[in-house]
Amino acid sequence: MRAISRRNLLGMGVGAAAALGVASCSSGSGSGPDKAKGKDTVQAKAKPIGDGSTADYGPQPHQPKKPEPLEPGQAPPQFVIFSWDGAGEVGNGLFPRFRKLAQDHGAAMTFFLSGLYCLPESKKHLYRPPNNKVGASAIGYLGDDHIKATLKNVREAWLEGHEIGTHFNGHFCGTGPTSVKHWTPAQWRSEIDQAMDFVTKWRTNTGFTDVEPLPFDYRKELVGARTPCLLGQDNLLPTAKKLGWRYDASSPGGRQMWPKKKMGIWDFPLQAMPFPGHKFEVLSMDYNILANQSKNTTKGPPANYPGWRKQATESYIAGFKRAYETNRAPFFIGNHFEEWNGGIYMDAVAEALKHIADEKYKKDVRLVSFRQFADWLDVQDPKVLAKFQSLGVGQKPAGGWKALTSGA
Repeated sequence: MRAISRRNLLGMGVGAAAALGVASCSSGSGSGPDKAKGKDTVQAKAKPIGDGSTADYGPQPHQPKKPEPLEPGQAPPQFVIFSWDGAGEVGNGLFPRFRKLAQDHGAAMTFFLSGLYCLPESKKHLYRPPNNKVGASAIGYLGDDHIKATLKNVREAWLEGHEIGTHFNGHFCGTGPTSVKHWTPAQWRSEIDQAMDFVTKWRTNTGFTDVEPLPFDYRKELVGARTPCLLGQDNLLPTAKKLGWRYDASSPGGRQMWPKKKMGIWDFPLQAMPFPGHKFEVLSMDYNILANQSKNTTKGPPANYPGWRKQATESYIAGFKRAYETNRAPFFIGNHFEEWNGGIYMDAVAEALKHIADEKYKKDVRLVSFRQFADWLDVQDPKVLAKFQSLGVGQKPAGGWKALTSGA
């Protein structure tokens, strides 16, 4: 494995067919959810929950068929999971842009919603972050219009088949005493409970009467998360386990290998991927690429943007190809709805997704959410998964997939 840059250990929040993976990943064609049908059929069944901020719309639309184990000797699909931290729509149109991109290419994604994006600043006294002052937050509270836009996009995303996870609330990073790095399991539970309240009681907290409810029971929907700046996973996991969560996507030290469980929970880390022009690798997230290009600024020299955009795009594609052509390890990509360095990272991830969704890969590639991938893992033969997990980064199975798995 190549050396990993010290700069790629960070993450940031939002600034201002057949079984799944065997044939089709949807009830229709394509590599992800079938988006062709309307949403009226589920809306008619809505049952308000609590103050009406959320409602039970029944089973989520556009989900894959029930996954099945691989047949002996069968190669695994190449899973690719695009995920978004914060998931706030702040007027730059990025949330709907990537919903549209996903729809165009049959992809499901995971949106890690920050609970504070459902809470108006006038009610910030309701937020009591661990080890911080009441109402404190390292990310900004949204104005009413942006809260409404966020709720609308989260609602539409779920109806289109995407997963809604959590990015918690105040996004406290760093190494000091206020950082999530030092939170205890009990403090993580407090943070989660508050995020749950902000998402499920936004109608009470905002007074909005012109916004439709989120179409899911969040207490049942929420099965995974990514922590701020990829910190604090060790103390989060005991709480996540008690809550029955299925996975966590907070580890910063991942490699392109098949995942294992920590404390009974699937560990889906950001992964080191090739970084064109360098001997070291970079984590598969926009901010980590930025940190290796423009260092500590999100507004580097515009003259560098074309080259940086190309480098970022090629990095994602190189990570995908390395897995696809060798061990077929799932490829995890994390991003934010941001406009850093002129928006080049949004363009890069869009171009990478288009490349990965190309027809030449369609037979083998599955663009899914973390929850959908966990569903697939959970029905596989543990002995087969152990064979996959034994493959190193960029390692092809000796003798091919049939030789690797037929005797498991």
